[in-house]
Amino acid sequence: MDTTRRDFLGTMAMNAAMLGAMPLSFDLATAAAVAAPAQGEKWDLTWVNRVTGKHKAVFDVPEVDSGYGVWRATIWGKQYQEVMGVSPKDLSAVLVLRHNGITLAMQQALGTLATAVRSQSYYLDVTPPGCDKGTFVESIARLLNISTDAVATIGDMQNDLAMFRKSGVSIAMGNATDDVKSLATHITRSNEDEGFAGAVDIILQQIKSG
Repeated sequence: MDTTRRDFLGTMAMNAAMLGAMPLSFDLATAAAVAAPAQGEKWDLTWVNRVTGKHKAVFDVPEVDSGYGVWRATIWGKQYQEVMGVSPKDLSAVLVLRHNGITLAMQQALGTLATAVRSQSYYLDVTPPGCDKGTFVESIARLLNISTDAVATIGDMQNDLAMFRKSGVSIAMGNATDDVKSLATHITRSNEDEGFAGAVDIILQQIKSG
């Protein structure tokens, strides 16, 4: 993160902390102007114009599984309405979604229209409902006229969980996330340590023993 972004988020966070304690006037446009973008870099600040409530607060959502930012924003709104009698139209909560929070926000926005799951820290896979790597395992098994128990899968991210649940042999890379490792039947070395070759060895051993 460059210095201008860090200064901007720092200004937003300090105002958010104060807003959690008492109603204060918070000019988002002024806060955004504190950290002007570097030369040649453009920021989209049109969202500031949509934050129109008299009372404003900023909440950070760094992790999907914690949900703390969403919960805190909800509590903040209820407190202002119930304790101070503030109208909902006068409240504006801004959620800052960092990498892991983006998946949650995307899935909530899509609802049942599609599925959003992370395939890398910088990639988000969006697929039609009912279509994921798990359904592919089922499809390839039908095509080859074999059981899904005879299918081996290798993965390292959340989008691989669906196929791990369907395949008979599931191998997590050594660099996989903890939730992927916990669902796998086997764990190999990392992708920087010939982990794929190790996964192939595991599959060959399964065939020999099988």
